[in-house]
Amino acid sequence: MGDFESSKESDSQGPSFKAVVLRWSIVAPLSVALGWVFTMWGVPASWILAAIIVAGACALITGEDLPLAKGVHVFGRSIIAILASLPLIYASGSELLHFLIPGLVISFFTVAVGVVGGLLLSRSRPEISPETGVLSMLAGGASVMPVLARELGADFRYVALSQYLRLLVVSMTLPLVTHFFVPGGASLGEPPQHWLDVFGFSEFGSQTNIVSLLVIFGIVIVGEPLGRLLHLPAPAVLGPLLFSVVLSFFLPAGINIDPPTIFKIMAFMSIGWMCGGGLNLRALKLFSKQLPATFVFIFALLAVCAAAAGLLTFWLDISFFEAYLATSPGALETVLALSSEGEAGPVVVTIQIIRLLAILTIAGFLPALLRRILRRDK
Repeated sequence: MGDFESSKESDSQGPSFKAVVLRWSIVAPLSVALGWVFTMWGVPASWILAAIIVAGACALITGEDLPLAKGVHVFGRSIIAILASLPLIYASGSELLHFLIPGLVISFFTVAVGVVGGLLLSRSRPEISPETGVLSMLAGGASVMPVLARELGADFRYVALSQYLRLLVVSMTLPLVTHFFVPGGASLGEPPQHWLDVFGFSEFGSQTNIVSLLVIFGIVIVGEPLGRLLHLPAPAVLGPLLFSVVLSFFLPAGINIDPPTIFKIMAFMSIGWMCGGGLNLRALKLFSKQLPATFVFIFALLAVCAAAAGLLTFWLDISFFEAYLATSPGALETVLALSSEGEAGPVVVTIQIIRLLAILTIAGFLPALLRRILRRDK
């Protein structure tokens, strides 16, 4: 798998390079196979969940962490950042301005609930740091939060488990709830008609050309160093994201930086491998003790977002269906699928991306913010 982050460790300190290669030769194909099955079944976040399950099982069975190649990790988080930039690129300036204030208000409510809930969680368990607690409870960007957690020194294993539990609950409840607000009900759509369509091989030569691929690889290579040069918070995520947005203004019309499906799959699996490969019994025991509090928070967050959707309905004169999707705490892929099925307007994606950017920015400044809050409490 390349230059593993822990390949320099001796046998006494960790697994040998040969052992790591052997495990990856099993984990990688099994992750692809399980992800394909989940995708054909229509399971939300199929590739991330498949990678977490397979890598987590490997880590638990062997009793050792499964190290991820640094290059794979950089590629994955950069592609995630590019995906987060796309709604901003394709939305018009007037749409963004019209929804800016409502989006910031919704962001304030969800971020405030996440920060308060995270601090309460960290106080209930001394082994959970404030950074870990808050990142576990921030709604939105579930695939980005474990990356941010690792960047900020939080327990990314616990953050990943909490975030994907929320993602699962939201993904399961969204179709059920929105069914009552859309004539005929909404659904996530049908699985791919052909098994090869899962990997998007038909895209090459039609939607993606060589120049587009070179631009995408350029963003992957330059994004994070540029973010560090500009001293951006969480440069591994915000660097490629902002670089993608700025670069889009200078690209010819025929250049498409929407990553091919195979790149998205690789990115999602890299995040899942990072999270699952670091699982251990201690992390699972800690997480199981917090399940009641985590479920209480998730449903409290859903209630807050539903109340905010009611406010948004009157504020912007939109349907409750659109408002509920716009304020949904995460599960962006499910939100966009339902939005397309129900022919929702641009308000959904615009407010979701405004909140995502607000959460990424808050998360980047999280250590300094928490130090101020905790200092005042003392």
